[in-house]
Amino acid sequence: PDLVISGINLGPNVGTNIIYSGTVSAATEGTMLGIPSMAVSLDSFTDPDFTFAARFAARLAEIVVTRGLPKGTLLNVNIPAVKEKEIKGIRITRQGVSKFKEIFHKRIDPRNRTYYWLDGEFVESDFEPDIDIVALKNGMISITPIHYDMTNYRFLGELGTWMECLDLNKPGEPRRISIFDTSQSEEAAASTVEEELSYLAGDSFFRSGEV
Repeated sequence: PDLVISGINLGPNVGTNIIYSGTVSAATEGTMLGIPSMAVSLDSFTDPDFTFAARFAARLAEIVVTRGLPKGTLLNVNIPAVKEKEIKGIRITRQGVSKFKEIFHKRIDPRNRTYYWLDGEFVESDFEPDIDIVALKNGMISITPIHYDMTNYRFLGELGTWMECLDLNKPGEPRRISIFDTSQSEEAAASTVEEELSYLAGDSFFRSGEV
């Protein structure tokens, strides 16, 4: 095929949600096969009207086919669920870090077996105008170029300095650490995590696998 369009999805795919999104994953698969691909989502879960979103996706598809995309790159498109005249424009955006905070409800089924029902809410932690979810909330179409190479290139050099500490032939006793203490406040727990993790690079913890 000349192009892969995944969607139009019911509900937005922004922030860290794209890691779990089947809509984005389908477009990613197309990109991995060398096919220009885009994921399109409508910012609504109920009573969707895909008319404008479909028309916009078709227009963008023509441009993608004509101009192409960089190798390994796909477009993640999110469209406000409002009338066309209410859309305030198009913004080229960055992926945010807002995420879904999960809550599990314990329930009992008709056979008296325990199961858990996933619930929760989307917790916003992005506020800059060029972030995907912010643009969407402001009534703008969000277009984010993303790629499946998730390597943190800026950290590669520093990570290389860990190699001596990670030497599997280096003697040492495993450290048994306890990170999670339910009696602590969130602030204290966070401090404990930071303190404990700071020891790991110089510890045989990685070799022993003991926590």
